[in-house]
Amino acid sequence: MIFKPLINGFSQFSNQIFLNDPEHSYTYAQLSDEIRVQLEWLAANDVPRQAVIFMSGDFSFAGIALFLALYQNGHIIALNTAENPAEIQNKQAAANPEFVIDIDTRQILPCVCAQAPENLMIGELKKQGHAGLILFSSGTTGTPKAMLHDLDRLVGEFSEKRSRRLDIFLFLLFDHIGGINTLLNILSIGGTATIAASKTPDTVARLIEKHRITVLPTSPTFLNLMLINEVFDTCNLSSLRMITYGTEPMPESLLLKLRERLPRVKFLQTFGTSETGIITTSSLSSDSLYMRFQEGSSEHKVVDGELWLRSATQVMGYLNHSMDSFTDDGWFKTGDLVEVNADGYLKILGRSKEIINVGGEKVYPAEVESVLLRHPQVRDCKAYGEANGLTGQFVAAHIVLDSDYGDSTATVLRDIRQFARRLMDAYKVPVRLKSVEAIQYSTRFKKLLID
Repeated sequence: MIFKPLINGFSQFSNQIFLNDPEHSYTYAQLSDEIRVQLEWLAANDVPRQAVIFMSGDFSFAGIALFLALYQNGHIIALNTAENPAEIQNKQAAANPEFVIDIDTRQILPCVCAQAPENLMIGELKKQGHAGLILFSSGTTGTPKAMLHDLDRLVGEFSEKRSRRLDIFLFLLFDHIGGINTLLNILSIGGTATIAASKTPDTVARLIEKHRITVLPTSPTFLNLMLINEVFDTCNLSSLRMITYGTEPMPESLLLKLRERLPRVKFLQTFGTSETGIITTSSLSSDSLYMRFQEGSSEHKVVDGELWLRSATQVMGYLNHSMDSFTDDGWFKTGDLVEVNADGYLKILGRSKEIINVGGEKVYPAEVESVLLRHPQVRDCKAYGEANGLTGQFVAAHIVLDSDYGDSTATVLRDIRQFARRLMDAYKVPVRLKSVEAIQYSTRFKKLLID
């Protein structure tokens, strides 16, 4: 069998460690062997090449090998890490798969949901002999958007990568564009990936220490959880050379705290969307929230304060939704509001749908959270808007207080509000503060919106 260039390239890394999981380490030679095993398993189960496959499960050695086997066979792969039955049903209805594969149970079943005619874009991929990737918008209610990528084109973006001995934590989920980007980067350079059975701050920190991990791609929410759980004091993280963060705005005060704890680590803000793929960025500095998109296979512009992107790796289209977020000439309206400095660097202010409108004034939750996190008694927080008959909305926030504060909760919250008044315009100061045990976040470690 003639393997695709990505898989064929594993031969040059044969004896290098590809993956550390909680129980074993696997070389690239073992990965190549496992891909052949998965190809034989697919053939034994009469799965035709190029069939649409709904694949459930997060990163694992067998799961990655199966993904690559499906890629080799030109399959259209719909990835899913959700466990909620209603969410899975909605995703399957959108993807219209022919087979469903569960990585953990190693089950492969014909899908009774495959009743609709084949999508024209999927038909076009098959004509070209290209594999496809279906990603879904996040959310557990309603019908998610199903986005179709040309997987061969995504993989092709990594074809010019030079080999590098990097140890990278595979933190983001399998069905997240950032997780796929991290995996393809590791595979193309012959790097080493590490995965965790559970993504708690302590578990992740101990694996960084054990495997001498150099790169941690994660979210601001998880980095703050690492601070709260004091893992920088209990674990040796001196191997870390870079932390990349994205998926949500980074509060500036949190970035400065992290820089203070990890002065030798480079912090790089990343950016991407499921629709456009991950865009190559460079931060102004490790303690700055300004970043620049590097020239290459993408372009951007700012229209009325909103970031628009166009890239070589963007989706072919939605399988179940209109393309109204794209212009006729291919620009994707990200919904992210940005500020541009004199040198052309961008700062992400927040999502347009999350802006709090106080009497016509825009308030960005990340700005409020950054100020609140500077208070010594605030461990975590989430700012949001509440309806108000006079001003439209007012600012409110949930606060996680430090466990050893001495005064009453009401006294501490009053002090936090006074603290905020000294640092922000009056309309940005939270009118209502609520003490909570913890801020709720998703499986992608993004703070959940508060209704």
